[in-house]
Amino acid sequence: MTTLSCKVTSVEAITDTVYRVRLLPEAPFSFRAGQYLMVVMDERDKRPFSLASTPAESEKSDTIELHIGASELNLYAMAVMDRILKEQTIAVDIPHGDAWLRDEGDRPLVLIAGGTGFSYARSILVAALEQQPDRDISIYWGGRELKHLYDLGELEALSVNHPNLKVIPVVEQPEEGWLGRSGIVLSAVLQDFSSLAGHDIYIAGRFEMAKIARERFVAERGALADRMYGDAFSFI
Repeated sequence: MTTLSCKVTSVEAITDTVYRVRLLPEAPFSFRAGQYLMVVMDERDKRPFSLASTPAESEKSDTIELHIGASELNLYAMAVMDRILKEQTIAVDIPHGDAWLRDEGDRPLVLIAGGTGFSYARSILVAALEQQPDRDISIYWGGRELKHLYDLGELEALSVNHPNLKVIPVVEQPEEGWLGRSGIVLSAVLQDFSSLAGHDIYIAGRFEMAKIARERFVAERGALADRMYGDAFSFI
């Protein structure tokens, strides 16, 4: 792991609570798809954020992309955004995490994201398509409202070029006229698969969601616990 000073090259408010942040590190760096970095607030305060970009993308542009959900309800992340906006430089500790993409074999992938957990799933998804364009992949992205699925257009564009990619957006509080899936994202996965025994599963979201997913997928759908990946599993 390396601590790097990064220049903030752009900040985009994607929604009223989500920011797309691009960073330019001062020196070369490396990571695996699905890993995260720690924003260094001080020596004893480091805060984790998934890398939305893939290693290939970052190597090409020399930048890192983060999706930061920050609001008055999440002061932990808001303090990071305040620093990014005020100082234009931040220090990061990179890389962290063991839930990176396993690229051996061709088992179908199920990617599950809640909210800005999409940044983790995006890195896994794009890297998997780069390496094995024909691999079967299903990505489930849950959000409270449709607007919180802020990069759904990118996913739909990828699915046009990759018929093997299934994109399933799930909205908890759908607006009138919404024709897609509604409810809880884990319920959508359980509805769609009678068995998950042959799949590799990657999940990012609240720890409680990851815990329920592991318990139910293993018990009810035969998923293999050692083929389920998520940073939350290191803490629950």
